[in-house]
Amino acid sequence: MGNIVAIVGRPNVGKSTLFNRLTKSRQAIVNEEAGTTRDRQYGKVEWSGQEFSIIDTGGWVVNSEDVFEEEINKQVQIGLEEADVILFMADVTNGITDLDQRIAQMLRKSEKPVVLITNKADTFDWQYAAAEFYALGLGDPICVSAINGSGTGDLLDLIIAKFVKKEEDRPEEELPRFAIVGRPNVGKSSIVNAFMGEERTIVTDIAGTTRDSIYTRYNKFGFDFYLVDTAGIRRKGKVTEDLEYYSVLRSIRAIENSDVCILMIDATRGIEGQDMNIYSLIQKNKKGLVVCVNKWDLSENKEQKAVKFFEKTIRERLAPFSDFPVIFTSATTKQRIYKVIETAVDVYKNRSTKIPTHQLNEVMLAEIENYPPPANKGKYVKIKYITQLPGTQIPTFVFFCNLPQWVKEPYKRFLENKIRDHWNLTGTPVNIFMRQK
Repeated sequence: MGNIVAIVGRPNVGKSTLFNRLTKSRQAIVNEEAGTTRDRQYGKVEWSGQEFSIIDTGGWVVNSEDVFEEEINKQVQIGLEEADVILFMADVTNGITDLDQRIAQMLRKSEKPVVLITNKADTFDWQYAAAEFYALGLGDPICVSAINGSGTGDLLDLIIAKFVKKEEDRPEEELPRFAIVGRPNVGKSSIVNAFMGEERTIVTDIAGTTRDSIYTRYNKFGFDFYLVDTAGIRRKGKVTEDLEYYSVLRSIRAIENSDVCILMIDATRGIEGQDMNIYSLIQKNKKGLVVCVNKWDLSENKEQKAVKFFEKTIRERLAPFSDFPVIFTSATTKQRIYKVIETAVDVYKNRSTKIPTHQLNEVMLAEIENYPPPANKGKYVKIKYITQLPGTQIPTFVFFCNLPQWVKEPYKRFLENKIRDHWNLTGTPVNIFMRQK
């Protein structure tokens, strides 16, 4: 399953610069959409055929009173709890500082694989200075320059070598995997219990690694799927805000290990920044989405008008992606609980929708003729042929045309909306690529 790598280190050693450098190749695909605060601190890296997630812990720890000490302890804590490999970053131009010593001490006690990075080695001469970092007792320091990128290839090779071959803790059967995600106290566990009823005997737990997601098999009432449950948030942070970060970090694994995410929103609080963070992780990982508005029984006005308004607000907040189901539930009264499962199953099926090529061309070429791509400097983009790629995780469409680079985001979005108008792809993201014929 996906490995997670965390970057730790004292302030100003270049953690974010390294993060940006390592994720940059992906950002082109990942669309940088502004809006979510912690978006920038989570990214995907692809290297020699392997993909892993990376978190810049500095970005997850904010405004702690006792700035240095507290903040760094928290960062290292996040790294130790959430990551498979830790990148410990120091600044070669400063030599070893007291803080570096302290961080090294925490890392030496842990069982986690650590890569020691000496950053800002912009010229070769710094290689010699790096030798003093052997004193930290964390093995060979790797010299890199996050600014100009030297040494990052070797670094990536090393990171991948450190991944422990995880026993695939994925269930054998190819059953749908649903993750229930959302902010703390939104009712995730009560909805799981409502699904399961008290009949815990039917449940087969697959022992994954303890911290990872736990798969719970659900098979009754004609449904058969796995619920991916994130290990509950263990740390009772002093600050409630910490809980919020941890809930997002925890969601990362559940989201990556699932096919469809059921994003729970608290009807009494509406959509908040934290919901947006989690939503953005679902988007980046290209997972199916069902939005579930819980505690609807506690909401003041339950009239149809209120439902419509609430739903409209949600769709506006999560735009431009708006083709997803919204269900109003109450975990306590079990209202519409099974509707959630049914809908998740539908979304799962939509992920593997195959549209026959002749239909696709017939319908879409007519749509394109009615509304062709805008001309650019007097040149016209002509889309000749459309096909859906086989064997992809989500429906992926390739439009062959003469000038692919001139087809911009808004037009791709138009094409996507037209495909959605004609075929049922509710809840699943789709990919649209333009290729030269």
